[in-house]
Amino acid sequence: MNEEVGSVVETSVWSLFSESFDVFSVVLLIGSMIAVSLIVKLVLDARRSVIAPDGIVDSLSKKLDSGNLDSFLATASEDSGIVGSACVAAFNARNNGAADRTAAMREAAEIAASNACGRWTRTLDLLRVIGEIGPLIGLAGTVWGMILAFVKLGQAGGSAGPTDLSMGISKALFHTLLGLMLAVPCLLIYGWYRSVIEKHCNRAFEQAGGLVDRLSAMDGDSE
Repeated sequence: MNEEVGSVVETSVWSLFSESFDVFSVVLLIGSMIAVSLIVKLVLDARRSVIAPDGIVDSLSKKLDSGNLDSFLATASEDSGIVGSACVAAFNARNNGAADRTAAMREAAEIAASNACGRWTRTLDLLRVIGEIGPLIGLAGTVWGMILAFVKLGQAGGSAGPTDLSMGISKALFHTLLGLMLAVPCLLIYGWYRSVIEKHCNRAFEQAGGLVDRLSAMDGDSE
């Protein structure tokens, strides 16, 4: 008896999904696939070893210790992360003719570091947008489904039974369910990885700032 009930429920849910499949469902499914790819990208990229690796900092520090600035620039250029981008920008700002060279180097490093950090924050922002738009699309699908349900009720002269009406409403509400199923994991992961990325980016900013200060001090000593 329980197996029959389970089979009926499973069949009803699947039939409800298939009968409710429309343009709103397609949009929500596409959004779900995009969200999954963004989440995978965050899992792979939003790590300390990628955002703020200690190896590049140690390597650049050794270049500064040896006074080999050309090698310092070459090593920083090979790193597309926050530290490398900030150091390259600061190095290039050394010879821009600014009156306050130290301030110019720090400003250039801050801009470059912020732009490099956008590699992760842009992914987060897109995930947040999907999470916020998902319920709205689901609600739009629900409203559209309710309109169709009541139109059919009116065409039947109001003679439709409670079963027919409840099935139409269930199909309409299925879009809201899909929208919530898309939004909840997106917003949860967004909230979690936002704090993780901020922590790693702040660490990278501190590392880059220390290297830029040392580079600026070396220029002052050479003068």
